[in-house]
Amino acid sequence: MLTYSKLDTVTAIYKRRAVRSYTPEKLERATIKHLLDAAVQAPTALHAEPWAFVVIQDKVRLRRYSDRAKTLLLDQQQAISHLQSAEPQALAMLSNPDFNIFYDASALIVVCCKAKGPFVEADCWLAAENLMLAATAEGLGTCCIGFAVGILNMPDVKAELGIPEGGAAVAPIIVGFPREIASSGSRKPPVVLRWVP
Repeated sequence: MLTYSKLDTVTAIYKRRAVRSYTPEKLERATIKHLLDAAVQAPTALHAEPWAFVVIQDKVRLRRYSDRAKTLLLDQQQAISHLQSAEPQALAMLSNPDFNIFYDASALIVVCCKAKGPFVEADCWLAAENLMLAATAEGLGTCCIGFAVGILNMPDVKAELGIPEGGAAVAPIIVGFPREIASSGSRKPPVVLRWVP
């Protein structure tokens, strides 16, 4: 297992990367609770706190959801054309029976909204970012799994996971112990459209 030292906030922001390779080590319940506590410190419009969470550590269930998600995405012709133009390897990945959209991470934490409304999704994404930064600071890896959104919002899956009928899965995030330290990435400088003094 890799060892990490805890990071300050700004360092965590710059070190956070999408991790797609994990050790089989399972996260402790206390660790996940710590990440959820950090998530709910996010800003929230009108102090609504619209978020709720689903935590899945059952690898069999995650594999089943992965297989269903791949089938769903491959069946959606519109999604396929979008994926082909955005990332040519996406179709090949989804067609591969061995590919797990959750990358065998030990946990999937789904940031959900309890009901739809103004700014609800934005609040959930802010909570998701807090969760990912807290995980990075603790030496854990995370990756937001957009491929999972469709399947997690299927009525039968929502019912299995306790997501309210009027709510939705917004941000599915895998969390676990990375197999290796992610290489640092780069970002383009901020595009400032106008700076009004």
